[in-house]
Amino acid sequence: MDKLLIRGGRALNGEVPVSGAKNAALPELCAALLTSDPVVLHNVPRLKDIATMFELIRNMGVSVERIQNPDPSKPDVMGAVRIVADPLTSPEAPYELVKTMRASVMVLGPLLARFGEATVSLPGGCAIGSRPVDQHIKGLTAMGADIVVEHGYMIARLPAGRTRLKGASITTDMITVTGTENLLMAATLAEGETILENAAQEPEVVDLAEMLIRMGAKIEGHGTSRIRIQGVEKLHGCEHQVVADRIEAGTFLCAVAATGGEAFLRHGRVDHLDAVIDKLRDAGVSVQAQQGGIRVQSPGAAQLKAQSFSTTEYPGFPTDMQAQFMALNAVAQGTSTVAETIFENRFMHVNELQRLGAKIQTTDMREAVIEGLANCADNTAHAPRLSGATVMATDLRASASLVIAGLVAEGETVVDRIYHLDRGYDCMEAKLRGLGADVERI
Repeated sequence: MDKLLIRGGRALNGEVPVSGAKNAALPELCAALLTSDPVVLHNVPRLKDIATMFELIRNMGVSVERIQNPDPSKPDVMGAVRIVADPLTSPEAPYELVKTMRASVMVLGPLLARFGEATVSLPGGCAIGSRPVDQHIKGLTAMGADIVVEHGYMIARLPAGRTRLKGASITTDMITVTGTENLLMAATLAEGETILENAAQEPEVVDLAEMLIRMGAKIEGHGTSRIRIQGVEKLHGCEHQVVADRIEAGTFLCAVAATGGEAFLRHGRVDHLDAVIDKLRDAGVSVQAQQGGIRVQSPGAAQLKAQSFSTTEYPGFPTDMQAQFMALNAVAQGTSTVAETIFENRFMHVNELQRLGAKIQTTDMREAVIEGLANCADNTAHAPRLSGATVMATDLRASASLVIAGLVAEGETVVDRIYHLDRGYDCMEAKLRGLGADVERI
């Protein structure tokens, strides 16, 4: 099993490209099921979750192939992926594939909208709490689908005599990104108008909507809590470039902030990270939008002020950046409080950060109090640091927090079970080495 060996204590300097967003590429691969025409997606990252989605839709008979980057002037942009969902041999997503990745549930809406039926296993994925699919079922049922859950599968069909879903006004009981995306895709081929209230506003939702519009969909209001879709009879193929991964960008921002140094994050978007960047600036980090990316400069965590925050839906502080910022707070000045309001059981990285010497106490699994190690600095102005140890990744973003902590810690840190990291970060160790870190995969 692969591990990362990190020898900490080096500032990060240089330039790093931000890959395409996993959380945009996954629904966009599902959106290709809505047409029989070829769809070409550019800047699709090479990740475990992406490979799982390839396998899932190939299992349905879909052709998926990577092609070389057609623009040699942009060598840091990933090559393209060509998807052709014609013919489809089976509108089924089996448990063996869906159990490894919750995003697999997003094939449900496109399959039902285009083929009138779908059989999709209830999803698996990270053990960071309940993420129910009841909102997906509620919305598709409102659009006229008959859905039953049997033997761990969602079995969806159009009623006898109907060939298309029907438009509906849908208000979800909670803000759900994958639910919004599933219903958005399904509504593009529905008969009449669909209105999604309480819709997710994440940049990945906006990017999906822009891809669907390129395919001929009629969508308004994406990026707000109310999305209006006028269904069309047929969608066509398109080319689309996946938006840059804001969580990868945010992770590198926290890494540079913690270690010190200056870096340029090519393709990074400050407008997708307002809440995180506001906290970094309040901490004492310089973060500036520049042409083609983000420039970040930091004196190192010991000179920064820890920041309290509470996770919430976009445009608030993202839950997917909670663990990384907690690692930064652990070595900064001051005591901070971090509240997790999106998922339960998402503090599993706390015990591992404590193994490295972090002073963190959880009042429950929703709130943590972090005493920054810089609080303990003596009169020599040298703040105590984390010390290297062997730690275990428990989920995708937890693994990133351990990497950040290892970059700051004295001595060697070994991060085990980095298959979690590989689900969402494209060649992280190579990118960190490009910034001067001493990191290797073992």
